[in-house]
Amino acid sequence: MAKINPDFKDELKKYGAFDLNACYNCGHCTAVCSLSTEDDSFPREMVRFSVLGLEENLKTSLKPWLCYYCGECSETCPRQAFPGELMMTLRRWLTAKYDWTRLSGLLYKSLPVSITFFILVIAAVLGFSSYEKYNVEHIMHIGHYFEMFAIAGVFTVILLPNIIRMWYYTIIKSGVKVKFSTYFKKLRELIVHMFTQKRALGCDDNQVRWFEHLILVIGYLSLLFTTVVLDWFGTESKFVIYLGYAESAVIFIVTFIFMFERIKKSRELARHAHPSDWFFVIWLFLMGLTAFIVRTFIDADLIENNLWMYLIHLIVLVQWAVIIVPFGKWTHFLYRSFAMYFDALKKAD
Repeated sequence: MAKINPDFKDELKKYGAFDLNACYNCGHCTAVCSLSTEDDSFPREMVRFSVLGLEENLKTSLKPWLCYYCGECSETCPRQAFPGELMMTLRRWLTAKYDWTRLSGLLYKSLPVSITFFILVIAAVLGFSSYEKYNVEHIMHIGHYFEMFAIAGVFTVILLPNIIRMWYYTIIKSGVKVKFSTYFKKLRELIVHMFTQKRALGCDDNQVRWFEHLILVIGYLSLLFTTVVLDWFGTESKFVIYLGYAESAVIFIVTFIFMFERIKKSRELARHAHPSDWFFVIWLFLMGLTAFIVRTFIDADLIENNLWMYLIHLIVLVQWAVIIVPFGKWTHFLYRSFAMYFDALKKAD
């Protein structure tokens, strides 16, 4: 029997939800949603689960991840209950539930705690630089290795266990039995959705946003490869250097567009931006911009006397790697991709 938690609404509000009592269960949000189907009906069901405090039902559901928040449900809601924002809020809440460290929930619910974490990273990077006596070459060398170990460490220690917890909640606890061979047969779904997010194309009038996200994902992953594997800051290859310039430019241009849209609130999804949404887009913008400037300083032989520029980039990089990637909005990209995979597993048998 499902357990009802009457205090759940108050807990959910800490993750960004609006007044759930505004919804009178008319079902209009589900009717207008182009992604909602008979088998995967939302967001009304998620609203009812939230109102009733059915935490286990929500925890074992993949439906919050099947929503790509085009905003039509919120724009047309007769009660201004903002069901699209609720789905976004549930994704934050689920991220906190998947996270075995519990830091995601702490950071989502408290802006002062998030700011404190960012400040601690600044202090750590500056302290490290002082310890190394501001040796530019050595600090940049360590920064390059930090990127490699951070990627491996964060994924192995934090993200992989969280994905396993997500699998346990949504597959095992929901009572779905999946053949071992099906995991391999449906692996294509994970890869396709991770790199293309093609489900977003099913949203009405969402093609432009899908293309922007596609370009951003390609730019981000390419710059990551160019910086870590091809050692963009250390290479003398003209091809790699120009490739890195192009990739970093793509990142800060696209993210600037995203920030401008959030400031203008020209889209429904930008009207109720959570601090974590801002952190994600601002830090990604700074990643691209500072990387571009650092490489420019290197090419102009200015970096030796301007270590401060690399330190700014390193601070942004470390904050991105140890705060935003494992505990912030970046994880939505990962969990949503696995949600598509797990959903395919559920429907296979």
